Amino acid sequence: MTTDQSLLSQMRVVTISREYGSGGGEISARLAQRLGWRLIDHEIVVRVAQELQVSESEIEAQDETGVSTLTRILTSMQAIQPALYMNPPDVLVTDPNAYQEALRKVVEAAAAAGQVVIVGRGAQVLLAGRRDTLHARVVAPLDLRVAYVMRREQLDEPAARHRIQLKDRDRIRYLQDTHHQHPADAHLYDLVINTGVLDLESAVDLICLALERKARRLSAPDQKLGPAAGLAPYPTSPSDIRPPEPR
Repeated sequence: MTTDQSLLSQMRVVTISREYGSGGGEISARLAQRLGWRLIDHEIVVRVAQELQVSESEIEAQDETGVSTLTRILTSMQAIQPALYMNPPDVLVTDPNAYQEALRKVVEAAAAAGQVVIVGRGAQVLLAGRRDTLHARVVAPLDLRVAYVMRREQLDEPAARHRIQLKDRDRIRYLQDTHHQHPADAHLYDLVINTGVLDLESAVDLICLALERKARRLSAPDQKLGPAAGLAPYPTSPSDIRPPEPR
């Protein structure tokens, strides 16, 4: 599939939300490779979220490098926007609100740098107001997700099913607690892809196509957007419109 690279270059970000076992992570990696964009996988911030539950000394004790995992992750983000991360503050280790602020800065810094594929961590909400960002979600039927996890992670069926349930529950709880949104709300996305039948390369094709088509609308004024754009009124009133009930 060929895409208009000059159009794609006008877009800054693709965010990928995914049900566990739907292939969303693999799709994100393939998409970033095809576009030549930076992949920002959810693990770099998931590990922060997980490890903020313990003290900094406990984090450092578990870190083979001897450096706070939080500090190492934020330091690695200097490549995206150095000014924001010259001195990662230690207060982030114990302050959940400060962590959320740091996460917001990481996501916004990545968007400002541009040409990034961001996986998970509420980026579809954090960047919801940006016209130059495409939001996609990848889903699949549960039985096929179980099969995916069994093959990829070499688990038996009960273990794979249990892992999917835990991961999905954690992701739902995170978005609800942090942003008061449910990840399954289709209104958060430009595109929802079901990989129950579509193969992963076809999913990448669809995201690239949507990215190009959204780029074509970047300069359109707000009043020219939406499903009514360019359509004439119906020739007659719909027959199913009922008159108002008498009071």
